[in-house]
Amino acid sequence: MPIINHRTKEIKSKIVYCGPSLGGKTTNIKCLHGALPEDLKSDLQIIDTHEDRTLFFDYFSLEVATVNGMRTRFLVYGVPGQDYYRSMRKMVLQGADGIVFVADSSRDRLEQNIQSLNDMKALLAEHGYDYQSMPLVLQFNKRDLPDICTPEELNAALNDRDDVKTYDSVAIDGTGVRETFQGVCSAVINKLKHDLSMDR
Repeated sequence: MPIINHRTKEIKSKIVYCGPSLGGKTTNIKCLHGALPEDLKSDLQIIDTHEDRTLFFDYFSLEVATVNGMRTRFLVYGVPGQDYYRSMRKMVLQGADGIVFVADSSRDRLEQNIQSLNDMKALLAEHGYDYQSMPLVLQFNKRDLPDICTPEELNAALNDRDDVKTYDSVAIDGTGVRETFQGVCSAVINKLKHDLSMDR
């Protein structure tokens, strides 16, 4: 649930980038952060291993919208995809208001995408979150590689909801990165507006 501060008229919403290791989560976040105006974003905090794998999480915040007269600030996180960082993923997913699942389009990584998505669903359930109502978008990354699944194949394997939008991307050159982020922000804001209207 977003954190609403009526005194400062600010709403903080948490967006988490999930997906298999080396699928492009950190590349997305670096690209997105680099394209944003300086006055709208915080510094990017990132911790990599020597193999450029996210060790803990990537993080920055930005202000992008106003809802009911309140400034909306998005806290953007990327989590490590490796199996042995499951506890870290669970910690970062706590309090998530929206999720970008970054799938690797490579045909030989389809099963890893499915396993990663199932792990994410299980972690959400452990927090007591409803996966079916969680604002979510799917990004099919690495569309520039030679042997890849079609968007239809990825959608059939990963998208089990009618309301989830998908985006093709090549995060390394920025293709689809902004569109993906705008998609998840829109989903989060729409749910926030709905929830606020129900509270009246």
